Amino acid sequence: MTFHGVRGSVPTPGPSTVRYGGNTVCSEVRLADGTLIVLDAGTGIRELGKKLLAEEFSGTIHLLVTHAHWDHILGMPFFGPVYRKDTHVVFHPFTSKALAESQRAIIFDGEHFPVRFADLPARIETAPLAEKTRIGSATLSRISLNHPGGADGFRIDDDDGASVCYLTDNELNPPGSSLTTPAELARFAGGTSLLIHDAQYLPADMPAKRGWGHSLVPEVLGLGREAAARAVVLFHHEPERDDDALDAIAADATAWAAEHAPTMQAIVAREGDTHDLGHV
Repeated sequence: MTFHGVRGSVPTPGPSTVRYGGNTVCSEVRLADGTLIVLDAGTGIRELGKKLLAEEFSGTIHLLVTHAHWDHILGMPFFGPVYRKDTHVVFHPFTSKALAESQRAIIFDGEHFPVRFADLPARIETAPLAEKTRIGSATLSRISLNHPGGADGFRIDDDDGASVCYLTDNELNPPGSSLTTPAELARFAGGTSLLIHDAQYLPADMPAKRGWGHSLVPEVLGLGREAAARAVVLFHHEPERDDDALDAIAADATAWAAEHAPTMQAIVAREGDTHDLGHV
């Protein structure tokens, strides 16, 4: 599991974000059989594209997008492999809404970006609609998340026993009714090797940002404990938080885990970091 972008909402380039990175969300998963899965297409996907071109990757690129907010799709026009005719991309929709979004050009419409979808050299396909499916050596499952406009969360269970849950842009305790409760998410993520969850806010950010569709760091740590995750990754960082602020969150999260969940590792997502799920 490699992180190529860990920021939420908007890219944050500059000297105060160089250690954790300023690109918006994009993650790379390599399965036991070598299959590549890409989670979200924020600005971090540009760096992933450069990596794939450098290694002359020739396999299928399986793309899962949680939802179509700009910070999750903005990097797609700068993903180098889509400009090569030998590239094969399969987009996997898990809901009718995701299917509809996959069939719209979105960015590649000639208005928001000058290249139109039909002009891309790559072969880009949409997989059949499914709530659960097989990709390579893994089974993929979906769960609805609490976010304005909706979002999907994913669990990937590889045949070698490793697993990852990717639950970004989710408010664990939203005002009003929720699509999915923390208890349901804990069951969905039960025993996972790596639980990646939106942790954009701190208690001090509330109540001003309640209902915005993102979770508090302490809530996410609690979810990781309830799910008996081997490691929890705090993800989708608030754009106003610099490296020093994320260092402080990392220190507090490590101390919390040591006291309340000693078998669980607490990690603050950092651009460029790779985690071997067999050795978390």
